[in-house]
Amino acid sequence: MTETRENRLKRMKMRSMRRGIKEMDIILERYADDNLAQMDDAALDLYDALLHENDQDLYQWVTGQAAAPEQFAALIKDISQAISGAE
Repeated sequence: MTETRENRLKRMKMRSMRRGIKEMDIILERYADDNLAQMDDAALDLYDALLHENDQDLYQWVTGQAAAPEQFAALIKDISQAISGAE
């Protein structure tokens, strides 16, 4: 059975806000709320893959403490810019 776009967005928003590390909950929930609805399928696929990464790694990538893997570099840069613009 194929997941509808609406259900996929709901699942990804929930996964964005229930991470395990509070900082990542806040960062990804805000990013998801602001961006997921406008993303095309390829961008959603990439974001979905990012949601499967470890929170400690994600936090280091987003805060610039460690370099993100090449496949996520542009997305991490976008997330980082979104949170720095919101402060």
